[in-house]
Amino acid sequence: MGRGREHERAAGPALVDREGILRDLSRHLAAAWASFDRPRSAEPEADAELIGRLGAGLPEEPGDAQAALGDAVHVLDASVSPSRPLFLAYVGSSGLEVGVLGSALSAAYDANLATAAGAADLVDRQAVRWVAQFVGFPLGEGTFTSGGQTSNLTALLAAREHALPGAREHGMADRRGAVYCSDEAHHSVVRAVEAAGLGRRWVRRLAIDEQRRMRVDALAEALARDRADRVTPVAVVATAGTTLTGAVDPLDAIADVCAEQDVWLHVDGAYGLPAAATATAGRHFHGLERADSATVDAHKWLGVQKSCSLILMRRSGPLRAAFGHEERYMLHEADVANPVDLTLEYTRPFRSLRLWLALRVHGAAQFRTWIERTLHNAALLADAVREHPRFELLHEPMLSTVCFRHVPAAMPADRIDAHNERLAHAMQRDGRIFLAPAVVDGQTCLRTCFVNYRTTPDAVPLVLDVAGELGDALSRDAR
Repeated sequence: MGRGREHERAAGPALVDREGILRDLSRHLAAAWASFDRPRSAEPEADAELIGRLGAGLPEEPGDAQAALGDAVHVLDASVSPSRPLFLAYVGSSGLEVGVLGSALSAAYDANLATAAGAADLVDRQAVRWVAQFVGFPLGEGTFTSGGQTSNLTALLAAREHALPGAREHGMADRRGAVYCSDEAHHSVVRAVEAAGLGRRWVRRLAIDEQRRMRVDALAEALARDRADRVTPVAVVATAGTTLTGAVDPLDAIADVCAEQDVWLHVDGAYGLPAAATATAGRHFHGLERADSATVDAHKWLGVQKSCSLILMRRSGPLRAAFGHEERYMLHEADVANPVDLTLEYTRPFRSLRLWLALRVHGAAQFRTWIERTLHNAALLADAVREHPRFELLHEPMLSTVCFRHVPAAMPADRIDAHNERLAHAMQRDGRIFLAPAVVDGQTCLRTCFVNYRTTPDAVPLVLDVAGELGDALSRDAR
């Protein structure tokens, strides 16, 4: 009898009270979703008891599942959440409710998309097609990845194999390959170049124009210089919505240069590409259809939970050329590639399900409406900054990012940068508006990015109300 019980205990954890857990989970989710529809009155902090439990050692014996779930909720309540309507600091998700359900279902079934997964593969491919159709990209093939960093790396590995055939097998040897991007491009481009073995020194960061877009003349000159020095251009990375200011590079003009020079054009649209589907901002994305590849993060402007990114390719074949291989336990059927042959990853969760569900439930038209709302919110804030005597707008917004700074009367110019950095942190502690400090052209400022459909136009004036209230208090204290 005793040996049987020992065997039962060793075989695995005891079953939890599933019905009780589901009831508690439903209650916690309802409370969380309700809180997402209203601003926080202050940024929460973990209490001393919770901090103490989080410092405890490895539990040896089973614990109470409801208590553990309660602590998990307390942890999340005391953490930074982009799902709240006035979280404007980074490019986060709206936390669509249906995405939560998709995440739970995919975790429960735990399908692995590294190998043929049956119907899950069909959902994956359909979701890729839907996103490509939504943004207006002519799809040859595509796949889901963990984030914009991995998507950009995937594109550059495909571009490297195209420009320098055999690089994945033989390495770079004495070959030199360069990648070109604007001075405001995301650092993930640099990291992708490093990971691809090209070397950071071969990243060409190009000058930007008055709209903070890549200068096409600088691109043409850099390509000519490198070809003269026998450096192979591997890819041009155009940004469709920089994370700093939301600038969209002139895609059509860049595509002209790339076509003339026979250089791979990748569009990093991790943040901004969904705006291509809108009437307000669609004009900024002319030329997207000429790109060889594009990145879009569904866990940003498309509102689903992390991590859910896509890499879109205009032609079929480059992904398999970059990643395809034969494994003894994952043999191809005829000429059909396994999913793992199109991606850097092996173990791949069913990321697409949450996005597929969101598009099924809400429809493309609703997503366009939500994105238009965030663009309108950014325009409202920019107009308010222009009209306010104590605030200064640092760029003209192209998408939904607005950078501005508080300029108190009579404050010396050499103290304004430090003042705005203190103000950004004061606003984060305050909790009503969560934004971030940034540096634009050497000037420290307050950066907001509207991507959350929960942020309503009538909440936008609160941004300057809170910034003015806290900024004026800081400037008085500094006198």
